[in-house]
Amino acid sequence: MVHQHDPDRDARLFEPVAAAVEAQAVGVEVVRPGLVAVPVDGAAGYFGGEAALAELLIDEAAARAGVECQVGVADGLFAATLAARRSALVPRGRAGEFLAPLSIGELNQPGDDRGELVDLLKRLGLRTLGAFAALAERDVAGRFPKDAITAHRLARGLSERPPLRRALPPDLAVTETFDEPLRRIDEAAFVAKTLGERFFAGLANHGLACTRLAIVAVTEAGEERVRVWRCAEPLTARSTADRVRWQCEGWLTARDRPTAGIVRLRLDPEEVAGGQALQLQLGSVGRDAAAAERAGRALVRIQGLLGPDAVVTPLLDGGRGPAERVRLIPWGEPRRPLAADRPWPGRLPAPSPTVVPPRPVPAEVLDAVGDVVRCSTRGELGYPPSTVAVEGGPPRRVIGSAGPWVVHPALPGRRGERPLARVQVVLEGDSAEDGDIALLLRVTVGDDPQWTVEGCYD
Repeated sequence: MVHQHDPDRDARLFEPVAAAVEAQAVGVEVVRPGLVAVPVDGAAGYFGGEAALAELLIDEAAARAGVECQVGVADGLFAATLAARRSALVPRGRAGEFLAPLSIGELNQPGDDRGELVDLLKRLGLRTLGAFAALAERDVAGRFPKDAITAHRLARGLSERPPLRRALPPDLAVTETFDEPLRRIDEAAFVAKTLGERFFAGLANHGLACTRLAIVAVTEAGEERVRVWRCAEPLTARSTADRVRWQCEGWLTARDRPTAGIVRLRLDPEEVAGGQALQLQLGSVGRDAAAAERAGRALVRIQGLLGPDAVVTPLLDGGRGPAERVRLIPWGEPRRPLAADRPWPGRLPAPSPTVVPPRPVPAEVLDAVGDVVRCSTRGELGYPPSTVAVEGGPPRRVIGSAGPWVVHPALPGRRGERPLARVQVVLEGDSAEDGDIALLLRVTVGDDPQWTVEGCYD
């Protein structure tokens, strides 16, 4: 039977697995439902080695949660995750050797957004993690998008981000005490939303974002439950609330559920990172981060109903013509201009043509030797335009041009059809007072070109 993706259900069903692992090892961190990380040194030494610990955890998960699991050991979460999929125990210090022959596609793990980077690396011939890791870090920083630095560290077997050397303010933890103990899931969901917003706002005030969150619950009978969630991306208010809700639901529905209701919840940031990137992301649709997050959730909902391309945002990009300078990308994709700030030979200066003549105005476009400029079916000019004469007027020198762009190609089966292309030019004025003239020209493609003016700015 195939079920639809349901994070709430997955988190609830995974809680017994996390509890089974926690019964044998300390420092358990839930990365996402289905993946749990454990510091191996202390537990492996106690149980007689990594292989013995792995076998014990597999047996414990099967006995207490009724599921089969895979265990892997390696330096760093990324390498350990891939080792678990292969049930491999990688010796200390050899994570890079283990990762080297694996496909570059492993960089795009669930929850990551590295599909575009992986496609780029494949096109460049870097098809394994080892090939990518062999590049110098300075070359990666200078030639690839910003997130490639993190991917390069992972491919080398290093941690995803260096440790934060900053002392944490003492008031980052958020605690909520309840007069009536929480016993129902709907009550926990309501509380989770409020706690998530308070927690996120407190971190944002200090310019921080949480990447590892400890959720602590105390029951009316004095029982204490603790679960740590590790996050690949900094937590937002919504994602914090989701994890609090998932964890409370897991505790309240587990077989070894607390004997009394929850009377106190505390959120502790176990690990933080600089929050500038997150603030920029949320501030892209306004200064109000909460409003931006609500708008983002609504847009993602629309994409879920109508597809990713149903919501697009403009991105100023490089190009010679106006149509090339703005690119529409699906909402949520990384906003990385390709070459907006690079020089573009032939790029037309402002202003762009804005006036449309009431009727087609004939024009004569000549090259440097006085021949009529032709446009091929592939959208290429025979020679660059040198002069343009409009409606029998005097020829003016072309000081800038761009195009052509084929706007009406010849369709199969339609004989005699003349495909069209557009060319944009800037003409030198008669005098300094006149200024330059920008024209948008239309040309019929073929050996007998006909040029007309479609738009102008004088």
